[in-house]
Amino acid sequence: MRILVSMRVLMLSWEYPPHVAGGLGKHVAELTPALARRQVEVHLVTPVPGVHHSVEVSEGATIHRVGVAGEHGECPTFFSEVLQVNGALESECKRIIERSGPFDLIHSHDWLTSFAGISLKNACKLPLLTTIHATERGRGRGYLRSDLSRKIDDAEWRLTYEAWRVICCAHHMAREIHSYFGTPLDKIDVIPNGVDPSRFQALDSRDLGDFRASYASDDEAIILYVGRIVQEKGVEVLVRSVPLVLAQAPQTRFILVGKGPELQRIRQLVGQMGLSHSVLVPGFITDEDRDRLYKVADCAVFPSLYEPFGIVALEAMAARTPVVVSEIGGLREVVKHAETGITIYPNNPESCAWGILHTLQHPEWTRQRVENAYRMVLTRYTWDTIAGQTGDVYQ
Repeated sequence: MRILVSMRVLMLSWEYPPHVAGGLGKHVAELTPALARRQVEVHLVTPVPGVHHSVEVSEGATIHRVGVAGEHGECPTFFSEVLQVNGALESECKRIIERSGPFDLIHSHDWLTSFAGISLKNACKLPLLTTIHATERGRGRGYLRSDLSRKIDDAEWRLTYEAWRVICCAHHMAREIHSYFGTPLDKIDVIPNGVDPSRFQALDSRDLGDFRASYASDDEAIILYVGRIVQEKGVEVLVRSVPLVLAQAPQTRFILVGKGPELQRIRQLVGQMGLSHSVLVPGFITDEDRDRLYKVADCAVFPSLYEPFGIVALEAMAARTPVVVSEIGGLREVVKHAETGITIYPNNPESCAWGILHTLQHPEWTRQRVENAYRMVLTRYTWDTIAGQTGDVYQ
């Protein structure tokens, strides 16, 4: 493992466990200890609801949790809440600098912490880097449909303009940032997300049989979705593919794991389609149970309509679970059709059903893809590899 020259990095993130909404929080939680193993002194500053501040050391990284009064409902709008939280983050960062001395750079994740990052850059005369995990215009398939969306888009543009370097997780995201914000391509570094395969290796196989039995019978195949229940993830596409799958493989159980604003609508759709006997929508589950589900699933499906990267697909591949994904965005760069998984047409239930059935009906081909995917994860997508690439940008 290549050790970097010791650096001090002040990192800003809206999400950090246990307050995680999606891939951003997972990314930051895994990246910070991997950087610490490379002798990067990371101080992560992140908001938590309430008024209490706390400091902890987690796997070599110092985590500063900033209590913020602006819990949901206390600010008139979400955008004003973001501004209030950024003010609290900026104040805490200045106190950290006063107490512990100067940093080499600031690393801000996404627009949600951009206001603090830009202000600190100018006040402290420090280089600012940013990781753009997704764009508002991308989520809207090229459109900005509200005043809030336009404000977010403007904040994203300003962040990419002010940053010295812009990191994104896939080449399609680099093109998106260049197209939407005019960011020069030679200012953008493509560094993928990562995954920790050891968390799946540590699971006790003796416990997995009983765990699987709590979700499906021995003769049922398990089809798994993990992710936020939002429109852009294409969960409705998967639900509408279920009757097509059941017509050829009736002994199939679908499990849709995650939370989000579309959760109740998806549950209602499952009921309206008469699929409650075959589709479970448990909502939130623990990380431990999620990892167990990856291990016992016969296929993991991610039918996204917009996907900057798709860290859940990496998780499934690290668990040696066959994957079926939309041929879109970052998923297209991670999963190679017929080599490491099956890719399907976006927003197409028939294609989604075909991918699932192909996976279930051709076990030898499926096993070969699983092994190809696992080898790729070990060589390209471990967090130590990702931290090394991030450290190169820092230098």
